[in-house]
Amino acid sequence: MTPAQRRASLIMRPWRDDERRIVRRGMLGRVLIAIEPAVIAVVFGWFGYWLGTHGRTDATHDDWIFSIIFVPGAVVFAIYAVVLLIGPLRALRQTYEPIFVVDGYIRTRGRDDFSATGSNGYVAVLTDERRVACEWPARGKDELSFDVRPAMLEFSEFGGVHAVDGHGTGVLPEDFPVLGIGPFKR
Repeated sequence: MTPAQRRASLIMRPWRDDERRIVRRGMLGRVLIAIEPAVIAVVFGWFGYWLGTHGRTDATHDDWIFSIIFVPGAVVFAIYAVVLLIGPLRALRQTYEPIFVVDGYIRTRGRDDFSATGSNGYVAVLTDERRVACEWPARGKDELSFDVRPAMLEFSEFGGVHAVDGHGTGVLPEDFPVLGIGPFKR
């Protein structure tokens, strides 16, 4: 099914506040990790600029030459900070998309010729007519076998299957540390 077909034919519900809070906490933790390369980018950029405009220029020293080391370094650290935030921002944006509820089937199958490295197969949600509503690559050690089972499913296009027969799959943990790290529980 295409996203438009899913929205037209499947039951949808909005994300609950507690579900969205888990994604926000994960994003906050990643923002805190991205602060370090962002600060380094600013410091390297400032240092490169200062060396290029205010450094010594005499017969034996030319400080501007060091700016060609710091300015590209600043760009690399800035790109790294942005890359760290792409996934969490995408996940947070997806919390404003619907969660679909399907009384149908869950299907697993093994890898195929198009599987990415590290994938052990695919997990799919099928409607009651056994039409594929959505499918995601799975990761794990053991190859998935072909299996189809009836189930009541909740899923999101980005996050995968959230619940099978009312039991969480771990896509959204029950409790999540405040910053996604350590003992900082709510």
